[in-house]
Amino acid sequence: MGQNQIAVLLGLSRPSVTSGLRELILARLVTKQRKGVYRINAMLAAYETPADARAAIAIDAMDPADRLDDPHFVARYHQAVEDYREQLARERRKKLRVA
Repeated sequence: MGQNQIAVLLGLSRPSVTSGLRELILARLVTKQRKGVYRINAMLAAYETPADARAAIAIDAMDPADRLDDPHFVARYHQAVEDYREQLARERRKKLRVA
């Protein structure tokens, strides 16, 4: 499902969906697979059977940084947000120097 479809389904503007997806990506609750295709974190997804769920979230099946039960999950999210804001600030400063 793409951003336009999500916007229509939720009754939101596309910029609101873009902003929301960015937050979900920073939190590692969603990953961008390719343009317009997003995947929900395996620990949040629905599965056909409990065995499928266990296989998807097995320790060796997931990047440890994606695990919602990791004690550092929240701290990594806050760091990702700070890093993103710093990146935006660098890009703004760079544009100001060029202009």
